[in-house]
Amino acid sequence: MIQPKNFAAVGARLLVTLIMVSIAIPSLLDASGLGAPSGFAIGLGGTTASAAQVETDEAAASLDEEDAKTAKPQRAESTGRKRTAIILPFRSDINPISGALLKRRFQQAVDSGTVDVIILDIESPGGFTYVTFELMDMVLAAKNVETVAFIEKDAISGAALLSLSTDTILMKPDARIGDAGEIVMGEDGAFRYTEAKSRSVLAQKVRDTAAATGRPVALAEKMTDKDMVVYHATHLTNGEKRYISDKEHASMEDADDWELGKPIREAGKEMFFTANGRRAVELGIADQTVADRDELARVLNVATPIEVVEASWTDGLVMFLNFKFVTFLLLLIGLIGVATELSAPGLGIGGIVAVLCFGLFFWSRFLGGTSGWLEVTCFAMGILFIGAEIFVIPGFGVAGITGLALTLGSLVMASRRFTMPAGDADWVSLGNDILLVGGAFVGFLVVAAVLTSYMGSIPILNRLTLQAEVEPSGAVVMNDNTPAWQRVQVGQTGVSVSPLRPGGRVEVDEMMVDVVTEGDYVDSGQPVRVIAKQGARVVVRVVEEAPHNPNLNA
Repeated sequence: MIQPKNFAAVGARLLVTLIMVSIAIPSLLDASGLGAPSGFAIGLGGTTASAAQVETDEAAASLDEEDAKTAKPQRAESTGRKRTAIILPFRSDINPISGALLKRRFQQAVDSGTVDVIILDIESPGGFTYVTFELMDMVLAAKNVETVAFIEKDAISGAALLSLSTDTILMKPDARIGDAGEIVMGEDGAFRYTEAKSRSVLAQKVRDTAAATGRPVALAEKMTDKDMVVYHATHLTNGEKRYISDKEHASMEDADDWELGKPIREAGKEMFFTANGRRAVELGIADQTVADRDELARVLNVATPIEVVEASWTDGLVMFLNFKFVTFLLLLIGLIGVATELSAPGLGIGGIVAVLCFGLFFWSRFLGGTSGWLEVTCFAMGILFIGAEIFVIPGFGVAGITGLALTLGSLVMASRRFTMPAGDADWVSLGNDILLVGGAFVGFLVVAAVLTSYMGSIPILNRLTLQAEVEPSGAVVMNDNTPAWQRVQVGQTGVSVSPLRPGGRVEVDEMMVDVVTEGDYVDSGQPVRVIAKQGARVVVRVVEEAPHNPNLNA
């Protein structure tokens, strides 16, 4: 337990610990060259989509050919030189972590100024809608580089939409693209088509993207809408040919001027548009088929060999630290480290362990795009409130509860990408994170109770506690440095200096001792007696005053 004279030292150590955490996170970010991407949205394949990122058709159409030529480098061989290209492999589902790591590598390539072509080697089943939208916006906003989607096998769902946002789509002949219908998990655990509101947002986003990159809008929308049918259409007056959906045709003012031909085989009723490389080129979704990377280089007029920027060890570490079980261990060990530091202020090992665990936790969330400085600030304030409750304010009241809420709340916030849940899947995800953090806290309480009772008798761990000095004769040597819980003896009496609920503090022979009752509530200023000691746990009971007997007076 902590003596009054150690309060200032422990408070200073606690402040130093918080400063170390604050310094460690940006230092790790700078050392690894990683940033903290931000963004709040919802998901594909498990949640619904956000309307915040939807652009209008007019805005997408405003990017004319002349603007596009100035924004993107040209492929013409007349320049007399081979262009510089890099390949960014993306072979995982689209989730907040994989999306944040791809954005970091993509932005580094754009900012380098030495890359003319960024090739996204895509093989993915898709994933969260809001992450897909963020990646699409990132690619569409890229300047001074040509963006290419190279599909060797499958670009399905969100991966197909990401491919649509690039300047050029190159596919192997048997590769596949499409099937981007948005689904959501129902209460029964089965996946089903999302509601019309969410589908409308997704369809508008796809139409805008297809218009901006010069691809058939109707076929692109058909990737997300299984109910519409797309036809070959011919203008009766000027002979113009294009793809028109039944929904679009029904809303056209000049519908009578267009003759609808046969429906596109891959764009019929009750199906999402999906095509292989050969068919995608025929329909104008893809630009060309290539057999391998050598042909890819020739088509793009880039120098070979093309540099492949694989995921770094840092990326792998971030993914590992975001696993649920690893997160649970980080939080559990970090909380134990904080408790150890507060109960043994002269040691420092607990503080170092806590800084390491919570530093790694927030660092991995920074790089995964789910945490920012708000979460770190809330966590630091929570620790300070708890410290104030322990060292300054007697008992356990508003400061302690506020500190506990800030600390645990910040840990939950650091794993979320949305402010408020927008659907059933978001609520389920939030519940899982609350259970994870709550489970780690309950585990900490269990471990703390075990260590408090038996730490002094556990081999190796007993070396981490302060022990009383013992003379050769076996007598315990007491001095001013001996903790109060060791100096106090069973049978001694004192006065409670704070309410005991059932924990609190009492003063025994001018020593402040942390004690607990047998479960009873005791007001401050009440006389108490030490009735038991178990390790550092001191148990007290209220002293019952003997009734006054007048016959005893002389």
